[in-house]
Amino acid sequence: MQSQPTSLHDLAAQIKVWAKAQGFQGVGITDCDLATHEKHLQNWLGKSFHGEMDYMARHGVKRSRPAELLPGTLRVISVRMDYLPPKARKPADILDQPEYAYISRYALGRDYHKVMRKRLQKLATQIEAAIGTFGYRAFVDSAPVLEKALAEKAGLGWIGKHSNVLNRKAGSWFFLGEIYTDLELPIDPPTVKSHCGTCTACINICPTQAIVGPQQVDARRCISYLTIELKSAIPIELRPLMGNRIYGCDDCQLVCPWNRFARMSDEPDFTVRHQLDEAKLIELFGWTETEFLEKTAGSAIRRIGHDCWLRNIAVALGNSQTTPAIIHALKAKQNHPSPMVQEHIQWALAQHEGCKGLSHEPFEPNDGP
Repeated sequence: MQSQPTSLHDLAAQIKVWAKAQGFQGVGITDCDLATHEKHLQNWLGKSFHGEMDYMARHGVKRSRPAELLPGTLRVISVRMDYLPPKARKPADILDQPEYAYISRYALGRDYHKVMRKRLQKLATQIEAAIGTFGYRAFVDSAPVLEKALAEKAGLGWIGKHSNVLNRKAGSWFFLGEIYTDLELPIDPPTVKSHCGTCTACINICPTQAIVGPQQVDARRCISYLTIELKSAIPIELRPLMGNRIYGCDDCQLVCPWNRFARMSDEPDFTVRHQLDEAKLIELFGWTETEFLEKTAGSAIRRIGHDCWLRNIAVALGNSQTTPAIIHALKAKQNHPSPMVQEHIQWALAQHEGCKGLSHEPFEPNDGP
């Protein structure tokens, strides 16, 4: 039987052992001083780079001051969990074939919020069993938390030029989670040096040029924002740049040299579901709302709703090669009850106008491709 920790130093060491057993590949502990990162956040908000993500500004400084979000907080336990799904079709294979749908690697499996929150709660329960009741709260992208800043301070990596956390031994394909606690645990040394050097691969590759400078992402141009966070019409000038990316975008991570060290996840919940790594646009566009809700149950994708799902796919179909099947698929939904969906379908159809050899007569439901 394992002995109970007798000091905060021993407890911190034991927490890291327990966390690894829960499936977290990295664990670090930090204090609550995020003054430097708070200034960066305020500058970012001041430039309106958050777009329609009002929640980024709604809570004031609570996001950068953990003790104001959860009174009594002295330390933050920061964890990371690898998510790159094994056996998934290579991203380049999908991005190079416009008739297929590209979905960000993190969303191919089960919703990470649920997976990680459950593991963090188990970790907290283990701590409680060892020392008794203590103050804590677990977060997984679910409250005003500067998770990347906390991860950097806890020594899990550095914030790269694309604004994702990078680790020299694991790249950037991982999720982050935190436990805020009133335990005055010893802190780990922060990652004080960036290892991006002069590399600008992520900045150069961004399809919409959303990375306007090192660690400066204008979300209003970011494909992840456009396909997930934005609930209204996608700006017309950005639609042709989105290609076949219908949920998120991984380009800045795919090109990052440090991701040659990334490891495939061995977490069963992150394996690909419903063959979403190789689904065709027309197939996904054909999902009814009921099918969408059924097939995205337990998935992060479900949060965008069916209308935004159709909106995103309509844009991708507009960017695809012109075929009778695509024209028919778009026309079959051009009277969709959502004006937003209708408008994106009309835009998509307009991209295919004038193509030789294709009929533009009104599509009848019993017609074949």
